[in-house]
Amino acid sequence: MNPIKQRLDVCKAVAFVTFKEWGAYRTHSMVSIFVGPVYFIVQYFIWTAVYGGSGTLGGIELSQMIRYFGATALIGYLTMDFADWNLDMLIRTGKYLTFALRPMNHRFFAFSQKVGHRILGFIVEFVPCTLIFILLFRIDMRPAYVGWLLVSIMLAYLMNFFVNYCLGMASFWIVQSDGIRSVYSLAGAVFSGMLIPLVFFPKPLQILQFFLPFQYTAYVPAMVFLGKYSLGGMELAIPVIVAIQAAAVLAVFIVSELMYNAAIKRFTAVGA
Repeated sequence: MNPIKQRLDVCKAVAFVTFKEWGAYRTHSMVSIFVGPVYFIVQYFIWTAVYGGSGTLGGIELSQMIRYFGATALIGYLTMDFADWNLDMLIRTGKYLTFALRPMNHRFFAFSQKVGHRILGFIVEFVPCTLIFILLFRIDMRPAYVGWLLVSIMLAYLMNFFVNYCLGMASFWIVQSDGIRSVYSLAGAVFSGMLIPLVFFPKPLQILQFFLPFQYTAYVPAMVFLGKYSLGGMELAIPVIVAIQAAAVLAVFIVSELMYNAAIKRFTAVGA
């Protein structure tokens, strides 16, 4: 059998099982439908007050700012990931042993799980919230470039997964990675652009973001949605910033691969 087709079949099978498993508890996911609108309402009142009649701030008009936060809320539903928590739990309990003995490595299994989980998220979270933003809040949620936005969201999806899996693999060395994951989560909340667009940060911090993973998970796809990208005093064409995002994802994948190969050698199945 073609190895690529075989892996696709395995991915579809695991994704389908995960979809059914989480679908049985879909009310848990549906609760998060309220998170996006509440997040948006808070941002709406904050930035309306901040603008206070001003035309633009940081080169962004108020209407664009509103659309920006609508986009970040919806993109978050598509890229959410829990690979770090899941891998940390498997390593601490020794249950990772069952995956170490399988012909399929756990990273691919975890990725396939994420596919199924986010398909469910698209149905019960993304679609309802999109309708709420359009019909209730009257926001124009039409992206400037549909094709580039889909590519950027897919790359953000991969970036989230690979970074979180690397964080989870830290448990191979320090047993419990809660501290590292908490620090990254805090940094991600600040520097991903979810709370404030990165153009409002000092210029040195803006330039630094090109070498960190944070902006590629939220800020970049949100700016692709708006159709213009600027950071660190530079305005980049959408294809250029998406190419940079792809290079960043490739770099993180390589780090993940190196860590995975080193981590497997350390696994002792304590607690199995």
